[in-house]
Amino acid sequence: MKDLINALEKTKIKFLIGFTEKFKSSGDLNESSIEDLETLLLSSDVGVSASQRIISDLRKKIRKGALISQDLLNIELKKIMTEILESVEVPLYTNNKSPNVILIIGANGAGKTTTCGKLAKLFKTMGKSVMLASGDTFRAAATDQLGFWGKKIGVPVVSQGLGADSASVIYDAFTSAKSREIDILIADTAGRLQNKMGLMEELKKITRVLSKIDNSAPHEVLLVIDAGVGQNAIDQVKVFNEMIGVSGLVLTKLDGSAKGGVIFGLAHNFKIPIRFIGLGEKEDQLQVFNAKQFVEGIFS
Repeated sequence: MKDLINALEKTKIKFLIGFTEKFKSSGDLNESSIEDLETLLLSSDVGVSASQRIISDLRKKIRKGALISQDLLNIELKKIMTEILESVEVPLYTNNKSPNVILIIGANGAGKTTTCGKLAKLFKTMGKSVMLASGDTFRAAATDQLGFWGKKIGVPVVSQGLGADSASVIYDAFTSAKSREIDILIADTAGRLQNKMGLMEELKKITRVLSKIDNSAPHEVLLVIDAGVGQNAIDQVKVFNEMIGVSGLVLTKLDGSAKGGVIFGLAHNFKIPIRFIGLGEKEDQLQVFNAKQFVEGIFS
């Protein structure tokens, strides 16, 4: 919990200071104060639709006479925000298939390769055997970085030369993992902007190739999102989900951003499970998402 509170410090400062200033005096709430709250939510990257839902729910409480002070507003606001996030609090389930294939996708700089390494570490601590596949063949640094994680954690890494066909690399890794009865294969992919159609088509090719071995593969498609992109994350999820299908989200770099509020917009707009959140660079700072703890981290 301490890591989470520290990681959300910038997001908390942006929201909580404004919240405290606007609602520091007790007394009856009015329409003006509710409008102030909506403005505060929008400025904290919660997003239009999620902010409107929060305000709508609060107004219902007010009409019932349940909110009369800042303290009660605080309690009800936390409840509503937690409810939004609880709808997407769905841990990643790895089935009995061998291997369980997790495809890691996302835009440039989101932290995909680091997420691959941290996931491998997490699964290994759970007693799972893990293999990594370097499907990012556009950057030599990506293969080197994944190789570093493999050595550090003690898991095999499948890679080919710079410029190799990504689908071929991941296909080879899948067949190797299958023959070695590896529990989990985590496949990295090249960073791509959601408007680059050629690269998006490459992701489709990867999934087609994997399905030739197992028609249910990949078993999980994790979209990694840098929290610092704010509302642009909404566009990323929309396009990636339409093009390839996304089964889970990973929100990274929360420690370096004041835009962690975007998680509410993602939850409200897409209902896609948020599997993990990244709280820092250390290998143990990728955590399973917990809605109540996240909201408490903002208000603590």
